[in-house]
Parts: sequence; C-alpha cells; structure tokens
Amino acid sequence: MSGVSISHVNRTFAKEGPESTVALEDISLEIADEEFVCLVGPSGCGKTTLLRIVAGLDAANSGTVTVDGETITGPDPKRGMVFQEYSLFPWRTVLGNIAFGLEMKGETREARTRIAEEYLDLVGLVQFRNAYPFELSGGMRQRVAIARALANNPDVLLMDEPFGALDAQTRNVMQQELLEIWEKTKKTIIFVTHSVDEAVFLADRIVVLSPRPGRICDNITVDLSRPRDRTSVEFAELRRHVLNLMQQCRLVR
Repeated sequence: MSGVSISHVNRTFAKEGPESTVALEDISLEIADEEFVCLVGPSGCGKTTLLRIVAGLDAANSGTVTVDGETITGPDPKRGMVFQEYSLFPWRTVLGNIAFGLEMKGETREARTRIAEEYLDLVGLVQFRNAYPFELSGGMRQRVAIARALANNPDVLLMDEPFGALDAQTRNVMQQELLEIWEKTKKTIIFVTHSVDEAVFLADRIVVLSPRPGRICDNITVDLSRPRDRTSVEFAELRRHVLNLMQQCRLVR
C-alpha cells in the first residue's frame, strides 16, 4: 500500500528582517494507492516545495504527511524522486547510474546488476547499458533517471517537471512512455508540471494550486479513458476548464 495523506501542511520561509514568505498554506490532500496525480499552478505557488516535503527533503512548519500511515520525517528509498535536471552521475555508465541506489542499500553486485538490467529493459535502453550520460539525448537521460528511481522499488514516485527541458515532440513521447511504465509498475505518482496539456494527458486527478501562498483551489477528476486523444473535444474542454480555474484562482488572490 502506498497512499499519501497530506494534512494541514504549512510552509513558511524566513527572510532577513521581519518579513517571511508563506509558500504553502493549509494544504490537505489524500492520494490513493496507485493513483497518478498532477499538481499544477503558476510559478512560485509551492508545487515543488510540497513535493520536497513529501520526499522528506524539506519539512513543513506545521501539519503532517504520511505514506501508508507512516509519518515522513526525512528522505527514504520508499519515495523515489525524479528531477527536471536528470541528476545523473557523469562518471557512471547508464547501468551504473541505475544501480547506484541499490549499491547504497548494500545489495550485492549480482543483485544490483540483475535489478538494474530489469529496469533498463523497462525503459527501453538495454543497448545503452555501457554508455555515459553525455552520450545520451535528453529524453534518454530522463529515462535513466526514472529507471534509477524505480530500481529502489519505491512506494511513491515523485516527479518534479521531469520533461520540462525536453522539446515538444520528445516530451509527448516521454509522457506516453511514462504512462506505460506506470501501468506496468502500479506506482503511486505525484507529478509537478506547468503544462495543463501534460496534466490532462497523464493524470487521474489534477490538483490546482493558487498563487503564493499555495492553497488548493480545486481538485479535478480526469474522467477520460486512456489512451487519451489530445485533439478530441473532451480533452480540449477539460484543458479549457483547468485553465479557467487557474485564472479564477489568480483573480481571487
């Protein structure tokens, strides 16, 4: 089980002097086991901050976050993180990058290789097992980053705009590949994006955050069957609805 429960989370960043920045205000959200949830909102609304709190890389000033009933107190391999910048080790091969977390956990060389090979196959990069990151395209590097996160068998996969630096065509391909990986692995995914189109294509549910301080404006169930057609009337209507909600959130602020 890997449901995520976020209860009344607040996060304030102190500045020099009397002022401070309120990043998140009273965030409460329930995410079911195996659910794919996208967080959308304007820059600075606290999407990444919330993701980092769930990852255990940052701490809330108040409120709680639990995964399968366990309170998050710090980083844990049960929560895998994929960043926009790939974050691969340039001196390690593709296989070595994927195996890194397993090495830190103390797995034997044989086990590390076997598991890394399994996820290498999952992301379709078996022929690049001995390549280095500089020899790969942006999309391929991000596939390695996803495989590395999955190799630790996390309960929850946290993704911070993982396709934001890719060109439009590669981004669309990666979105489809991510859905295929998700359907095979059944991981709970929390995915941060600025792209409403991306959220509508990927998510079971879209959570709209307001401009700073980040609050939940709306929680939208995406009632579209997969595979989704970006050119369909239903897709366009939902995208327009989410965009309108985001605009309304700005006006309310």
